[in-house]
Amino acid sequence: MYPKRSWFLFSMMLIAANLRLPITLMPPLLPDLEQTLHLPSSLAGLLTSIPLVTFAIFSPLIVKLAQRWGNARTVLALFLLLILGSYGRIIPNVVALFFGTFLVGIGVDSGNVLIPALIKERVPDQIQLGTSLYTLSMLLVGALGTAAAGYLITSLSFGLQSLVYYVLLTWLPTILTTHGVSTIVASNLLTLFQLSGLPLAFLVPYLFNKRHGTPLLLTIMTLGYVVAPLTFLLPTHSLPFLTTMALISGLGSGVAFNLAIMFFTEKTHNPYQTAAISGMAQSAGYLLAAVGPILFGTLATSLHAWNPVLLLLVVCAIALTVTGIVVDRHAMIAD
Repeated sequence: MYPKRSWFLFSMMLIAANLRLPITLMPPLLPDLEQTLHLPSSLAGLLTSIPLVTFAIFSPLIVKLAQRWGNARTVLALFLLLILGSYGRIIPNVVALFFGTFLVGIGVDSGNVLIPALIKERVPDQIQLGTSLYTLSMLLVGALGTAAAGYLITSLSFGLQSLVYYVLLTWLPTILTTHGVSTIVASNLLTLFQLSGLPLAFLVPYLFNKRHGTPLLLTIMTLGYVVAPLTFLLPTHSLPFLTTMALISGLGSGVAFNLAIMFFTEKTHNPYQTAAISGMAQSAGYLLAAVGPILFGTLATSLHAWNPVLLLLVVCAIALTVTGIVVDRHAMIAD
């Protein structure tokens, strides 16, 4: 049984939105990639050419796969390659960058070849509507994504740091009490969590432009937002241990917030761009943060356990680290 047409059209638009952006996103990033990975311009140009070559080679093969697996299954299976390739391109390595681009090309090609066939198959009496939505989603997102890539990833980074911080701020005392800590002690540890981030207001700006300064800060943030929360999964009642972890979490929070502010000021060309990216990122970020405590608290209540919640929080923190690396490697957010 086919899905409802509205669901198919929505899903098709989501897929189409990813068929142009992974390619159009690369040209604005080429200067940064050339500098970071020491790529000659001739080799950097291959990052745009590789997907085009895959289109030429794999299009007939994709058709044969679709004849065996069906159009929808083939698009889904090969779209996973696009996801893997996109994550692979984040790795600061030339081989990973080019192999990831190759996988992206195959994934994009599956949509290019088979989406028109899926429109014909699923909405045969609405082909014009389906085709219009398909091309509009692909071209519009590709254009906007190229212009706004830096803005979007910075907004996501700020949103994730706000989410992790306010979830910890809200639920850390409750989590600590599951380790046998009294309410008063948990409150004191929460105070320590907040105070320990204060020195980073001076340390982050000082280290930001130093050699290896930002990687060091990202490491501290990862220790505070990834490693320390994972230790709360351990069945320990050691107050010195819990105190140390609360302290490290606070250091991570101090780095995360101040680093986000430094990105606003150091990754823009003028005060107008700084205000624009700061306003956009903080609006989206605090909206995400507002949902976090409610969502995570509801999840803990439903599961009657905090361990799955902590694991989800760690996943968000890992995503925060990844976005921090991406923004750091982006020469200017507004470029």
